[in-house]
Amino acid sequence: MDDHSLLSEETISDKIYFIRGQKVMLDFDLALLYEVETKRLNEQVKRNLSRFPEDFMFQLTENEYVSLRSQIATLKKGRGEHQKYLPFAFTEHGVLMLSSVLKSDKAIQTNIQIMRIFTKVRQMILDTTEIKVDILQIQKKLENHDKNIELVFSYLDELTEKKENDSERVKIGYKK
Repeated sequence: MDDHSLLSEETISDKIYFIRGQKVMLDFDLALLYEVETKRLNEQVKRNLSRFPEDFMFQLTENEYVSLRSQIATLKKGRGEHQKYLPFAFTEHGVLMLSSVLKSDKAIQTNIQIMRIFTKVRQMILDTTEIKVDILQIQKKLENHDKNIELVFSYLDELTEKKENDSERVKIGYKK
């Protein structure tokens, strides 16, 4: 497969959604990427259903599909529009398993690209999590610095008050 037939990262990543707390791709998007009909993709999946447990693939509920369509403008026209049934969502493992039931060269190359994108997305999430942890640590340090500065000012106030009180006392000792 030459580089001209490779799909762009953006083309693939635009088809990854976050549903039920996980990254998934929908059957009609995958069919488009694999250059097969959605019906044919789903037939292959149904023939090999034992390869697709619930954590690999699930069917969207009506509410999930309506919500997804309203959130993503590109779903409103053309994508999944003419489906008779609610779409199936494939997790990363489900997409990987598709490569064992769709054996065309296009499917294999597309799967490799999709797996690379899933890996990048996972790394971005990890990087984001690390950045959040770093920010929280910095915030804690700043809070401690604020407390320390308040403490220093409190001590300064006490010393100032003590000095003012000391100047009012009668001095004892030798007078010159």
